[in-house]
Amino acid sequence: MKIIDLSHTIENGLVTYKGLPAPVICDYLSREQSRNIYEEGTEFQIGKIEMVANTGTYIDCPFHRYEYGKDFAALPAELFTDIEAIKVNVPYQQQKAIDASYFTNLELKGRAVLVHTGWSEHWRTDTYFENHPYLTEDAAIFLKHQGVRLVGIDSHNIDDTAKKSRPVHSTLLAQEIFIIEHVCNLDQLPSNGFSFTALPPRIKGIGTFPVRAIAKINV
Repeated sequence: MKIIDLSHTIENGLVTYKGLPAPVICDYLSREQSRNIYEEGTEFQIGKIEMVANTGTYIDCPFHRYEYGKDFAALPAELFTDIEAIKVNVPYQQQKAIDASYFTNLELKGRAVLVHTGWSEHWRTDTYFENHPYLTEDAAIFLKHQGVRLVGIDSHNIDDTAKKSRPVHSTLLAQEIFIIEHVCNLDQLPSNGFSFTALPPRIKGIGTFPVRAIAKINV
């Protein structure tokens, strides 16, 4: 079994989504301060993180889009774990608007569909935020009808952020099809023959949260 990490590193000052604040990662209790609490030779660090939920590689569940949709606390862990997966290659140099035609004639039912555009090469640059690849509404409708479990993309957003509507989020999350954005390292995956896991914490009242997304490949 080979494990491929598909997550970006979250660090202090990281800007994931332009216009949203970067995380602040610091000491709540530093090692130096802890020396005054514990016996000599014993020290600890307790960290503190302040961040918006849309940070790093994150997953969306229905509550993100719909007030009465399920949040992470209402969803069982197995829905996010060891999902049979498929990778679909759509290089951004060839196409930015990814429509339903890229998913036809594929075995999709019950699978995680990871769209590899190569856009993650622009991570942490200004280019990453503008004119990025995205799925079209007809692609989302097709994937919904095919009964997929999850759709991911290595881009800034699964929707076209040049517009104010979010038809892909609306279509998929209404059917409890999870969305994962800002994945990376998809070039290391085969087209199929792997499973995908992106397990969020069991948090109530949150519809988006960072995950450690991984692929497991049988070798």
